[in-house]
Amino acid sequence: MKKNPNKQLPINPNWAQLQQKLKSHGPKPPATILGKRKERTDAELDDSLSHVNPLTPVNDDCSVTDEVAMDCEMVGVSQGNKSALGRVTLVNKWGNVIYDEFVRPLEHVVDFRTQISGIRPRDLRKAKDFRIVQKRVAELIKGRILVGHALRNDLKALLLSHPKEDLRDTLEYEPFMRGEGSRRALRHLAAEFLDVQIQNGEHCPVEDARAAMVLYQKNKKAWEKRVKDQIKLKQKQKKRKPKKKRKEGDDLKTDLAETAS
Repeated sequence: MKKNPNKQLPINPNWAQLQQKLKSHGPKPPATILGKRKERTDAELDDSLSHVNPLTPVNDDCSVTDEVAMDCEMVGVSQGNKSALGRVTLVNKWGNVIYDEFVRPLEHVVDFRTQISGIRPRDLRKAKDFRIVQKRVAELIKGRILVGHALRNDLKALLLSHPKEDLRDTLEYEPFMRGEGSRRALRHLAAEFLDVQIQNGEHCPVEDARAAMVLYQKNKKAWEKRVKDQIKLKQKQKKRKPKKKRKEGDDLKTDLAETAS
């Protein structure tokens, strides 16, 4: 007897039950290697942003900008009570280092002041000659806005000068002062206005220069307006200066001359 090819064979009940379960649950999505990315909450994002160090440069551009910040570290010479330049650092407006050199002072170093300066004897063994560093710094700051803290001391150590209207000193900026012109340390300004701790132990001139630059950049608009207003005021005062009074003797001579004529 011939078998009918169209006749369906009975399905195993276990197999039928399995097929039914698969249909009811639907096909499973293919597994991924990375898995599902966890969504970050607003609180987590705020928390991560709050831990960003404001002194960290936002890019890697090391060009010399129109505004540069400088910080110097000193060592002791003579009997130790006289300061001399031991290291100088300059950063651009983004906080990237454009110059950083240890300096060999003209006089013999008797106190490296390591606890504050961070300078050690080995740092000055291959340090650059003072005159070379002085010349390069002069080139870098010429015609630019110079930012820093207590710049008078740094420029004095470098035996350099800079136009007063181009100085932006965080020590001298009035809004940073407290009552009756009380000047404040850079670490206190950084803690209050930038919420960052610096100078906890040995000073880092790169960090200090960055702190001064960020303080300036955050207050740039108001700071520049203040500078312009001060310049205008000085110009007005010069114009209003009274002419020198002639002496009584000069008046008498004038009168005699007019009488004689």
